Amino acid sequence: MKRRAFCRSAIGCGVAVSLRPAHALGRFAGLAGIQADIAALASDGSEIAIEGSTVTELGGSLDGSLLLPGNENYESARLVWNGMIDKRPALIARCASAGDVAHAVTFANERNLLLSVKGGGHSFPGKSVCDGGMMIDLSMMNSVEVDADRQEVVVEGGALLNQVDSATLSHDLVTTTGVVSHTGVGGFALGGGTGRVDRKHGLAVDNLLWAEMVTADGKIRRVSREDYPDLFWAIRGGGGNFGVAVRFGFQAHPFNPTIYGGELIYPWSQASEVLRYYAEFSSSLPDAANLEPASVVSPEGDRLLIVQLCYAGDHAEGERIIAPFKKAFLPQAEQLGPRSYMAMQTSADAVYAHHQLFYLKSGYFVEVTDAAVDAIVDSLAGDFLTEVWFQHLGGASSRIDEQATAFSNRKVHSNFGIMGTWTDAAESGQRIARIREIYAAVQPHMKGFYTNLMDDTTQRTVRNYGVNHERLVQTKNAYDPGNLFRLNANVKPMV
Repeated sequence: MKRRAFCRSAIGCGVAVSLRPAHALGRFAGLAGIQADIAALASDGSEIAIEGSTVTELGGSLDGSLLLPGNENYESARLVWNGMIDKRPALIARCASAGDVAHAVTFANERNLLLSVKGGGHSFPGKSVCDGGMMIDLSMMNSVEVDADRQEVVVEGGALLNQVDSATLSHDLVTTTGVVSHTGVGGFALGGGTGRVDRKHGLAVDNLLWAEMVTADGKIRRVSREDYPDLFWAIRGGGGNFGVAVRFGFQAHPFNPTIYGGELIYPWSQASEVLRYYAEFSSSLPDAANLEPASVVSPEGDRLLIVQLCYAGDHAEGERIIAPFKKAFLPQAEQLGPRSYMAMQTSADAVYAHHQLFYLKSGYFVEVTDAAVDAIVDSLAGDFLTEVWFQHLGGASSRIDEQATAFSNRKVHSNFGIMGTWTDAAESGQRIARIREIYAAVQPHMKGFYTNLMDDTTQRTVRNYGVNHERLVQTKNAYDPGNLFRLNANVKPMV
């Protein structure tokens, strides 16, 4: 049977199963046993059957709920952010506690069941959900608590970045979060975690104090520099390869919730000159400055270059520092001044709204050369469908040794993305082909990529981890020798 046909038949096997919650959280108390086997997929893609009685037993062990195809809430639970992704798990474990996650992981591991983990569901290539396997859904585990005295924020694995920012900023604190506020904390943090203040305060992985993990053996481990230091090293950039992170402790920093920032807007005809100047100007900026160009299309259909500034320091100093950039070229519009950091953090949320169709290719620039600028501008000629953007890196995060954490791409100027967003699936082929064409033109000027944003070959993933790959494999051997956690930028065990 072909895999696609099998996945659809697996759905049919589950439709007749009714699993009704016995209390508000959905425990399976007093349930009649499921008689039929459940068709599913193993980690290697082979077909397996799971005894219905064991599924009933798993459901009864959860404080949360277990969903099968045909159950209420299954359809909404399986959806992820990227509308390109349409996968149907055989089981969805909606976990409400670390114990729930441990039960679900153990169940999947004992059966070699294909497993995915959904926090915010923002994985561009759709690794948060799987066809025919089990999806662990952490969305019920979303608490955020701030200890202002210790300057620490404790975050459950299913929380969103918006919740973290809201909690920390209310105490005039901040920790590094990303630029789309409905992104999940878990995947963001484990993959590295870049944002508007990483140049000043480091990446999310640099601010991670500890994490509570459920590893492939079903054990709940508190991981830190003192406890399981090998695992703590690996999860800071090694992604979801080593377990499910159910709680994090992050360092927070004193912060003025009103920053100096905004946008400078230029016609696209000036893009080459502005980007060349940006490359030189941004390389010597203080850590508090984050300067990021992006292309957009105006409501009138004109391509524009927007340069966004976030200065996480004294406003007068920020204005003085950005003044030469403002004077170098006459912007079409200027919107700079005191800004709510929270407003800036949520400014892209509508553009990246759920269930649109997204495709992305990206990579790092060690430096933004004239040749790289030419490749970007020339490849976009006549294209009003594709967007490009820079994430300004460096600063504090670049001064950390590349082997201090699993995240090794420290000595880079910026992350560069080529992205399309659309709603009509009939356009997908054309849009994806165009993005790949632009990427092919720019990729020779790049070195490495941000694992959270790419779905790439095993060979390229190995090269991307570079000097840290061998140590990651050793950690994988120790904590996930069966490669249960494989839906990620996968580090394959060698045992």
